[in-house]
Amino acid sequence: MKKETLSSTIERTLGLLEFFMQNPEGLSPQEILEQTKISRSTLFTLLKELKDIGYLDQSETRGRYIAGPRLLSWSGTNSPSYQTLINVFQQELHNKTFSETLALAVPGPHGILLLDQREADQIIRAVYSVGEPLSDDTTAYSILIPPYQTQVIQDGYCLRENSDYYEIAVPICADGIKPIAGLLLTVPKYRWVTQQLLDEWMPELRAMAARISYRLGALQYSPYHHDQQSSFQPTTMMNDSQIAQFLIGPWTARLACIRPDGQPHVIPVWQEWDGKKFNILAWHGSQWVDYIRKNPQVSLTIDEPWSPYRRIVMRGSAKEVQNVDIDTRTTLLSKLSKRYLGQDTPQRFINQVETVFTIFPETLRGWMGLAAEKN
Repeated sequence: MKKETLSSTIERTLGLLEFFMQNPEGLSPQEILEQTKISRSTLFTLLKELKDIGYLDQSETRGRYIAGPRLLSWSGTNSPSYQTLINVFQQELHNKTFSETLALAVPGPHGILLLDQREADQIIRAVYSVGEPLSDDTTAYSILIPPYQTQVIQDGYCLRENSDYYEIAVPICADGIKPIAGLLLTVPKYRWVTQQLLDEWMPELRAMAARISYRLGALQYSPYHHDQQSSFQPTTMMNDSQIAQFLIGPWTARLACIRPDGQPHVIPVWQEWDGKKFNILAWHGSQWVDYIRKNPQVSLTIDEPWSPYRRIVMRGSAKEVQNVDIDTRTTLLSKLSKRYLGQDTPQRFINQVETVFTIFPETLRGWMGLAAEKN
């Protein structure tokens, strides 16, 4: 009886996923009910479960359901749909107010298309026309249409100004590298000067673009995969305050450990630095957990591929937190989810955390800036 129940549940779930792959424009709950033999209560349970784990998405609270990032990835589809991009953009901006206008742009069949925007709460503000193509002199072209300018690759953004306004574009990358969309910030020029604008807005814009990229499936956020560190030398040491400030951003760490055969193993992880130690979550099934239990010597590397090229290197010994209680897992997962995804994680993911490791640094160093290459 249990086997029959499990088989029927699996069959219904897979059939529902196939149904969404055949209808990329999405479906309303009523349309699904009319075209499937799933009962209302069972259908809404399945929809909620699939939405919680990322296989489905929803345009709004009671809107149409569409294939989510995990289903798109599972099916081999490289680019998320426009509706998926709008959804993650709106999720990022949920319950937030902005003093300046923020918009979402994507490459379209006839140029750059403006998908959505959140208008500033100012009386005088910049406003786009949603659904309309952008002119080819916007910053979106510079970050989304190759060949990319060297300055854009180095900085990880594009800034332009005219007599009336500033516009900044920051790339969104579903694979962490190739831009598929961009965040656009447009501000009246009379309210800002260039450096003040960059100092106040760039950290948040990059954090937002990184969180949206993570929601779309990216394991790290490194637009354009620009890496010149092999041919440059670090110039300025970061102090403790600068290191702490950098480590609170939503930047993934690369955890390096040693496999039993002596080969290195490197995996991207979320990290929390509490001022004394790093806290790392381990999901069920993570191979590196067994590697570290046998050899606790590890290193962490966290860096950014744009100016000022900050990077942190840590070496230390990882220690598993014994008998991790549910409150510890819940608290750490909640903090990391809010930092990396901009929202709390569904309750079900708490049980997927196998354990927690702490790493007390034996060495922790940071650099920023790159020197000119020697002739």
